[in-house]
Amino acid sequence: MNLEGKLLGNRYEMVEKIGNGGMATVYKAIDKVLKRNVAVKILRDEFTTDEEFIKRFEVEAQSAARLTHPNIVSIYDVGVEGNLYYIVMELIQGKTLKEIIIEERGPLPWKWSVNVAIQIASALEMAHRNNIIHRDIKPHNIIITEDGIAKVTDFGIAKAVSNSTITAFGTTIGSVHYFSPEHARGGYTDAKSDLYSLGVVMYEMMTGKVPFDADTPVSVALKHMQEEPEEPIEVNPNIPTAVNKIIMKAMQKDTTLRYQSATEMLVDLRKSLKDPEGDFVEEEEYDPTAKTQKINTDMYGNLLENEKRNDNKKGKKEGKFKKFIKKHKILSIFIGLLLLFGISLGGTMAVLNITNPPEVEMPNVVGLSREEAQKEIEEAGLQFEVSSEEYNKDVPEGYVISQDPSYMENYNNVKKGSTVSVVISKGQEKATVPNVEGKERDEAIKLIEDANLKAEVIEETSRTVQEGYVISQDTEPDTEVYAGDTVKIHVSTGTGIKQVTVQNVIGQQEATARATLEGQGLRVNVNYVDATTNNGEVTNQSVTGGTTVDEGTTVTLTVNKVAETKSVSVVINLRQITGGYTENSEDSTTSKTVNITVNGETRTGVSKNETAYSSISLSGKDGESLEITVTITDPTTSNQIYRSSKTITLGTQDTVTFN
Repeated sequence: MNLEGKLLGNRYEMVEKIGNGGMATVYKAIDKVLKRNVAVKILRDEFTTDEEFIKRFEVEAQSAARLTHPNIVSIYDVGVEGNLYYIVMELIQGKTLKEIIIEERGPLPWKWSVNVAIQIASALEMAHRNNIIHRDIKPHNIIITEDGIAKVTDFGIAKAVSNSTITAFGTTIGSVHYFSPEHARGGYTDAKSDLYSLGVVMYEMMTGKVPFDADTPVSVALKHMQEEPEEPIEVNPNIPTAVNKIIMKAMQKDTTLRYQSATEMLVDLRKSLKDPEGDFVEEEEYDPTAKTQKINTDMYGNLLENEKRNDNKKGKKEGKFKKFIKKHKILSIFIGLLLLFGISLGGTMAVLNITNPPEVEMPNVVGLSREEAQKEIEEAGLQFEVSSEEYNKDVPEGYVISQDPSYMENYNNVKKGSTVSVVISKGQEKATVPNVEGKERDEAIKLIEDANLKAEVIEETSRTVQEGYVISQDTEPDTEVYAGDTVKIHVSTGTGIKQVTVQNVIGQQEATARATLEGQGLRVNVNYVDATTNNGEVTNQSVTGGTTVDEGTTVTLTVNKVAETKSVSVVINLRQITGGYTENSEDSTTSKTVNITVNGETRTGVSKNETAYSSISLSGKDGESLEITVTITDPTTSNQIYRSSKTITLGTQDTVTFN
């Protein structure tokens, strides 16, 4: 039934379907009263006639609504409209942890994983304090928001429990890969069962795989009960020692050896972030002989105990049940196992109608192999028929996907000789990845979809691949994968760099040329060359004008550099040098010969008086070094009476004095 557009409770407008679960369908909706988006979980039609299932649905709402915690999805409302039972809850934007694990295709960072585990354990701590056990902790039920917050959702099988509560056979729903051993046996489950499942979730986050896997759910359940997992640190050596110990302690088969509370586990998780190699996790060895782990004994015992409780309540006799178990022991084992994997039969053994059996009893063959199903059906006096074979990713090849009439609808009265049609799984369909490298985007997507696969486009820049064409693909061509898998392709968006046409700036002054090129988004470098004219003028550029280049390219300019002329005044104090020389004297006997040599070149000649050569101006290029030598000779005696040398740099001083 498609409820899009429907208004529930005169308040919640269904917008679109956003998810399906084993128990309900989830819609995104608008709360017309509070003007906000919400999620509405609606019980599937096939369960609305099952009173026991509806009771569990109502218990879910009542128990989960009591929990207020930042790591738990909030429940806002619960209601019934006609035959629709619904729960209104917080709408979370994000991905499930399972989606993140699948996308990563390998181990997640251990620190990130520990932080997620801390948030899940914190949520469980709150629930357990309120006597609520989740019983279905798995990555599918954990949403990571866009802000990185973990939210535990779907308390679909949680219910308030007391110390004496024992899980009823047939009321467990969930994924066998995350079941605790006691859950798999149909035994007593409590807070420690949730912590075992959290250990499995941590194992999967940090290794990229679940600790136990097999071809059938039954085999997985047996491994949880009988086998020890490979330590996660052996799968991923990057896992710190303390974190490895936390995971292994949480997954102990003996509940007394596990963490006894979420609070206790939280303490160690937080310590592991500060001291990842620390030796603070208390460990004890598991003794496999301490408890019987064989599934046939446990199943028989649990079935018997449940029947005893039912007999005590209803005043029935136990004899018929014992005879049935003895006669159909194998069948009872398989029924018990199937109940573990989400097939709710509306009560422990009531569906078998043992106390008032029909003329011919309808067997439940979903999940059995073709041969087992045929044997069960024919032994019940019914006709076996395979109606079709279909690909199915969840059911192994050769096993029954569904049966018609269904077991749930027809267990009361089935006429002998009736035909039971079954759909057999062909396993998950395979597909071959096509080669799309170098293909145009739309063509590549079509080739992938034609191969019964999904395409995910990742856009990125490329200097070698034209815009709109595939640069590469994550999955190698001709690889065999499962139908429906996603193939990531990287498509070019071009270089991603703006192209500019370089301006011709030859003949411009340096400042103008620089402003022109930098205004185009180019970088400018300048080389100066000595010149005598056109100071500051651009005479060449490294990238010719009119050339198209990437924005940010460097253009080198060649610029004329004419050295600036600087002067210095050379002052010769003859009066002080000769001592008592009379100013303006014309006496020839007082004449002196003054020579000034600059860098070895004589610049001056004879002086008759003290003022004639008292100063001289020298000029040259800015920064030029001059060695100035002054000599004074008495022309009468030809004797040198004074000599002094000084070295100066033009531009650093205005006057140099000799005295």
